[in-house]
This record gives sequence, structure tokens and C-alpha cells, in this order.
Amino acid sequence: MRHRLVLAALLSLYCLARPPIHSSLAQSPESEPPLLIETPPPAPEASPAPPQQDEHQRPELLPREREDAVMMLGELRGAVRVSPDDAGDRLKLAQGLYRIGDLDAALDECRIAIKLEPESAAAHLQLGVTLMAKQDGRAAAAALMDAILLDPALTQAHYSLGSVQYSLGNLSAAIQSYRRALELQPHFPDARYRLALVLKLTNRHQEAARFMEEAAVGGIPQAQFFTGNAYRNGQGVEKNPALAIRWWTMALEFGHQRAADSLSQLRRQALSPEQPERRRKEALEAFRRYREALWNDYPDAAGHDPGDSLGIALLNNSESSNGVTALFHEAFALSEPAHEELARLYESGLDSRLAQFDTRILTCFETTAADGFIPAKKALARIYGKGLGVTVDMRKAKAMLKGLPKRETTAILDEIVGR
Repeated sequence: MRHRLVLAALLSLYCLARPPIHSSLAQSPESEPPLLIETPPPAPEASPAPPQQDEHQRPELLPREREDAVMMLGELRGAVRVSPDDAGDRLKLAQGLYRIGDLDAALDECRIAIKLEPESAAAHLQLGVTLMAKQDGRAAAAALMDAILLDPALTQAHYSLGSVQYSLGNLSAAIQSYRRALELQPHFPDARYRLALVLKLTNRHQEAARFMEEAAVGGIPQAQFFTGNAYRNGQGVEKNPALAIRWWTMALEFGHQRAADSLSQLRRQALSPEQPERRRKEALEAFRRYREALWNDYPDAAGHDPGDSLGIALLNNSESSNGVTALFHEAFALSEPAHEELARLYESGLDSRLAQFDTRILTCFETTAADGFIPAKKALARIYGKGLGVTVDMRKAKAMLKGLPKRETTAILDEIVGR
């Protein structure tokens, strides 16, 4: 947690130092009803495609959550039976029906609630988001605009209307709606992310990059991925491959697969002998600068020489949790000392932070070895050759050593068999 807070602060300072140019959820004012729809972002391409039919899907419920929602639905229906003319109870029932996926019944209850209380902005909002889930964009837009007329400060209505306008291809209106949502609620990373995507479609790249980076700082994984792309290619920002690595690494912590693919591609560029020397050096330098910048997150860490491992330094300072995190970051960024330390910890473990034969270390080695990193291949050869936490597999061990100098291969195999 300390690592992420410091990182966010540093990145915020970085943004302030240069010219101006989604997982945190939006926080809504307590006076507003909960937003019951989670609209996915437009197709996550490096350059977003022009909007067609936006998809509006409800968040999937876990089995226990669905069971609770079904039980609550019985209570909501009971309340409506007792007070059939209570618009508030009808709206709550509509929200409950929406939650379990009964959209048609939810629409009926929304309309009854509006008939009973036409001035209810919350009922118009729920009608709008339910119509979004039904992919009826024009009807949803009308309902959301009614909600805004009744309550212009209803942040969720402006945000949802932006998504609907995007799906209808009205980019100018979508930009206006997202801007209004941010005026009402400045701490709204999801709105910044959506606004950035639409601005990019209108070729306002510098402004898009600014909002995208702010959304990335807010914890939106897709925004972190796109911000990494922007720094990799110099789109709306000054080209900075080291910052690209940093943002992709942050997105990877949320399991963002395309960020993992981008990091893998850059590692292969750095390690493949088939790459032009200039491109190899550029990629290696980006990883070096990224590893060096990690030290800035820990100003209390002892002074270091170029090439020192931050993770090892933190472990030596009894900061086990931060040290393990830093070791993984460095190892994925092609640090030989970090790989060597993780190889040692794989066999020994580290208190409660790393179990002996921890599969996360094995996954790290397999990932970087697949990209061509020799230290990871050597570590895996020992692991599979000796059966360290895995079944002995000499064929796989030898395959890991393929392409190494014969003397080096022989020495490793001798060690494995105990000669």
C-alpha cells in the first residue's frame, strides 16, 4: 500500500511539473441512489475504434451475492404489497429486479414509480440505466435527460448520459456530459477515463493524454495501459519508455493481459539477437531507467550504486513486504540481481511473505525465460533438473539451456546431477 501511495504521489508531481496536455470506482454523493449499472469501456484498442453500439452490462453477481439479492427481493415485494402506491418502495423493487437481471420487470416498476411520483429524478435515472442494459440508447438518453432536468446535480445521470451519447455516435454531447460529471464530482476516475477515450477519437491527443493519466493515477487499469502506450509512442506526451513500463506494470497488478503482452514485447525487443542493435539498446535502457526510478519510491532506502537491487536493499532493512514487491518488479524488468535473489528465496522461502517453492516466483521465471532472459532460463533448469517444488523433468531442464555456451551448460548440468 505504501508503495502505491508513494507512486501515485510521485506521478502526480510529475504531471504538475510538465506542461498540461479504470480499480477505483466512482464515489457518488450520499444524497444520490447507488449506481446500479457498470458500463464497460469502449473496445480497449490502442487507438479506440469509432463508437458503434456501446454495450451496457450489469456487473456479474457472485453466487452468494445473487442469493442475498434474491432474498432481499422477497422483502421488497412484501413492502410493495403493503404500500402499492409508495413510489420509493416501487423504485427499490425496480433496483432489486435490475440487480438479479429481470430487466423487463424492473422497467415496469420504474414506470410505475414515475407515474406515482413524476418529479423523482432517481426513478428516471433508474429507468435510464435499465434501458441502457436493454441497449435501447435513444430511450435511455431521454430518461436520463429527464432525470437531469429534475436534478441537474445528479452526477450519475450525466455520466450515464455520456456513455449513451458515445454509443449513439454523438461525441460532442458525450464530451459535454462527462465534463459536467467531473464538474460535479472531480474525484471520478471512471469519468476521466471515458472522457479521455472520446477526446482521443476527436484527435485532441494532448487533452486526452492528460485525462487518461489522471484516470490512471485514480486506479483504472485500462487507463494505466493506455497511458503506457502514450508514453511508449509519444502520443500527446513526450516519449518516455521507462514511464511506459511503469504504467504497464501497474496495470499488470490488476491482471491486465494486454499490459503483460506489451511488457513481454518490450523484453523480447531488448533480448532478441535478431533485433537491430539500436532497438535492443533502447529497450534495455528503458528497463534500466525504470529500475532506477523505483528507488525514488523509497527515499529512506540507503544509497546505492547503479545496478543495485532495491528489493534486496529493502529486505536488508527488514522491509519484507516492500522488498518482495520490489524484487518482482525488478525481475520482470530484467534485473539479474533480483532474479538471483528470487531464485534463492524460491528454495528457502521468506517468513509469511513467500512460501518455499512459491509459484509466483516460478511464474516470474517462466515469463521472463519465455522472452529470452538467460538468468531465468538457468534458474528454471536447476528447478526442473532438481525437482524443486516440481516434478523432475531433465528434458525441460536441458531445453532451458539450449543456446548457452557448451562449457556453461555442462557446469549447470553437473551441478544438477551432483557431480
